[in-house]
Amino acid sequence: MREFLRRLLPDPERLRAHRWLRWLAPAMQHPRLWRLTRRGVALGVAIGVFFGLLIPIAQIPLSAAAAIILRANVPTAVASTLVSNPVTYAPLYYAAYRIGSAILGEEAPRQAPAPAALREPGALGWAAYWWERIAALGRPLLLGMAIMASVAGLVAWLLATWLWRLKVWWDWRRGGRR
Repeated sequence: MREFLRRLLPDPERLRAHRWLRWLAPAMQHPRLWRLTRRGVALGVAIGVFFGLLIPIAQIPLSAAAAIILRANVPTAVASTLVSNPVTYAPLYYAAYRIGSAILGEEAPRQAPAPAALREPGALGWAAYWWERIAALGRPLLLGMAIMASVAGLVAWLLATWLWRLKVWWDWRRGGRR
């Protein structure tokens, strides 16, 4: 299993030589960033899930930067941001909105009447209408996303740590065979 994962991981030397990542080369020298250890992988998974749920844009660069700063496994941090993707955005954001509105005590608006902006001709009316709708979702959605990201990151860290220890226990129980 470990060899399979090593084949999937990018070569650190190729990443250091990449023209867009060359400026990060000194920070990417630390061996802990690329080694498959329990601490590094668990922290990388937690960082990736956190940024994957918290930020809808630029998740991968932010999780890689956080992994470099915290000395976590960079490939697992990058890969675990894929917890949010175009298929999961709608359910995640709906759940985040519901959590945020429950904590703030705001009720979800029923079918809102069309604002006066819709009576304006052209795209300006539609833009104003959608801006009002999105602004109404803002606080509960942001709070829910922050809570979901924090809790899911912690759960991902605990789960990765537990699964790693379970694997070590299983290997030890089988007599150290791999």
